[in-house]
Amino acid sequence: MAALKEKRTCGQRCEDFGRFVWNSDNGTFMGRTPVKWVYISLYYLAFYVVMTGLFCLAIYVLMYTLDPYAPDYQDRLKSPGVMVWPDTYGEEKVEINYNTSDKCSWMKMTNILNKFLEPYNDTAQHECYNHNCTKGKYYIQNTFSAPDHTKWACSFTKSMLGPCSGHEDPTFGYNCSMPCVVIKMNRIINFLPTNETEPPPYVNCTILEGHDNVDKMEYFPEGGIMDRSYFPYYGKQAQPMYVNPLVAVRFHLVGERSAKIQCRVVSHQISYQNYHDPYEGKVDFSLKAVK
Repeated sequence: MAALKEKRTCGQRCEDFGRFVWNSDNGTFMGRTPVKWVYISLYYLAFYVVMTGLFCLAIYVLMYTLDPYAPDYQDRLKSPGVMVWPDTYGEEKVEINYNTSDKCSWMKMTNILNKFLEPYNDTAQHECYNHNCTKGKYYIQNTFSAPDHTKWACSFTKSMLGPCSGHEDPTFGYNCSMPCVVIKMNRIINFLPTNETEPPPYVNCTILEGHDNVDKMEYFPEGGIMDRSYFPYYGKQAQPMYVNPLVAVRFHLVGERSAKIQCRVVSHQISYQNYHDPYEGKVDFSLKAVK
């Protein structure tokens, strides 16, 4: 019968560990002589220096080939999405519901619009170096002639939204049954919504449900037009002062004062029948004013 292995005491184990850390007989530290520790340290130093250099070279080559003003690859839709403000989203749709008798209710809508339109204040736009562009023509820029090596952007002030600007009526019509909504088309770099022979893109709203509850719709700017001078968009770094053109729609609600509405940006270059993306080229929302 094999003899059982002798059980070592704690002191013996500590002594073995100490001998492993420094063995005076062999002159080794943790199993290696000082010379070998120098060799292995130099090896790993050289190894990580080379790996770091290769990584930095790869990043440098990648950044050198990228355009800082536009992505080389875009996985966004070729046709822009459309959004509506006040952006009060329900579980599956936009629901703009408010109570004309409850100040907190309609002030919520007013505050959302005021915050959204802050970049469009006349003073803010005049402080920016945005150009007053030629209406009806695309603002093509092949050079970076604006300050800080950027491109110019056309001014869009909220006063261009007329009665829906908040100047004449700070409540945007939400204290009564004449609410305003603001339609915005999302940005796509270098996107031109029409060719030169076609009319400019414009917003058109249709009543899907509750036709008898909407007496009239008004568009601001007139005709709901998004002028060509705001296109193309060259990117955030190239046009840091760019603001999207907007269209405000004022609804005159009557009867039950509720309706389901679809607002579409009309252009041959903008698709709106994508089943998988309900916000491409259009936006559906419900509008209801209760007393």
